[in-house]
Amino acid sequence: MEELARESISLLARSASHTAPPRLGSFGAVFIMLKSALGAGLLNFPWAFQKAGGASTAVSVEVVLSLCPQVSLVFLVSGLVVLGYASSVSRQKTYQDVVREVCGRAAGRLCEVCFCFNLFMICVAFLVVVQDQLEKLCMSLYETVTESGEGEIPYYWYTNQRFALLVLCLVIVLPLSIPKEIAIQKYTSVLGTLAASYLCVAVIVKYYIMDKQEVVIAAEHSKGVGLWESVFSVVPTICFGFQCHEACIAIYSSMENQKLSHWVLISVVSMLFCLLIYTLTGVYGYLTFGQAVASDILMSYPGNDVVMIISRLLFGISIITIYPIILLLGRSVILNLMLHFRRHQCGIVTHLFESRCRVALTVVWITVTLLIAMFVPDMGKVISVIGGISAFFIFIFPGQCLVFIMQTEAVTPTVRVTLTVWGIVTIVVGVFIFGQSTTIAVMDLFPKF
Repeated sequence: MEELARESISLLARSASHTAPPRLGSFGAVFIMLKSALGAGLLNFPWAFQKAGGASTAVSVEVVLSLCPQVSLVFLVSGLVVLGYASSVSRQKTYQDVVREVCGRAAGRLCEVCFCFNLFMICVAFLVVVQDQLEKLCMSLYETVTESGEGEIPYYWYTNQRFALLVLCLVIVLPLSIPKEIAIQKYTSVLGTLAASYLCVAVIVKYYIMDKQEVVIAAEHSKGVGLWESVFSVVPTICFGFQCHEACIAIYSSMENQKLSHWVLISVVSMLFCLLIYTLTGVYGYLTFGQAVASDILMSYPGNDVVMIISRLLFGISIITIYPIILLLGRSVILNLMLHFRRHQCGIVTHLFESRCRVALTVVWITVTLLIAMFVPDMGKVISVIGGISAFFIFIFPGQCLVFIMQTEAVTPTVRVTLTVWGIVTIVVGVFIFGQSTTIAVMDLFPKF
């Protein structure tokens, strides 16, 4: 899960800073990679499949739904392998340090900016997910049946999911986020994988046991959307869902066996498991609801569905406990820059100054992400932005690392040329995905412009 990727960075980087010997086995590496990739993006996959289902023929739909993730898998695994190799060459333990060491200080600064913005938007996506689940919870608690037989929620200030989200942030998220270190992460790390696995099974089971009159036939596709537009529409979701590259360097650095061939095996196995879970959830969620599927698959099920209530609780608790970890990692980058500037100006940084900056950054971070989540409630729009930024970590920075490394490594001319070309292709693909995804996201957020 993307949020657990940050947790992995925090835990593994901390052990690296204490010069602890590598002790992560193959099974542990695969498990952390799965935790890093399986998360809130899973909720969006059925909706992405619905968008891809707009192709004009059944063959086109099948190509989009089955080949697009598999083709993307080649680039995903390639990026993981390149980052592991770059870590071994540069002897750096974190993503930003590897990019800075291999590609230069300017690329390192760009990486830090993208890293912070990506974490920020992931926090927004998490709050949107929590708000969606609070809406369903309010419906199940306060819904009344009118004379026409339709469900209706009486409006009270305390039944509004935005108010509930605000209270949740003030009472739980803020106190968990202010401390310098967040020890709760070691107790909640399993929730993300459990929530993702449970949701996948639940979606498949519900497809077979739900009354077919309650679902929308999947053959009802939207018309007039071309094949290539269908492919492009799912790319941001794929990038967001499979994003675990920021954590991979910390994972690789903590492994017992750091042979490149072994790292390739770990990457392939992890991504294949992710592909299986994402594809099954996407396909069955799409087949269940067709065009009616929501951008958050859990919103498509009734609020009183016990099976899905459990899934909502798992995802909600996981997100609430992981949000502070993401905030901590994003805050640390900004805080370090502020402390460095203060040290440069005054020569000393007091504990009081550091505490005030940390609290102020925490309050501002939570406030801004909360406001965005309240007024941009469509999870698909948020993921479109995150998917574009993810292209830097999955495509652009790994491609840059590969090109720079090939200029200094002692390899044959054929290998150097081949890998350099592949690095350039990866960069071009990443730039295109970033531009395309960001443009679509901006157009969706500001349709009048």
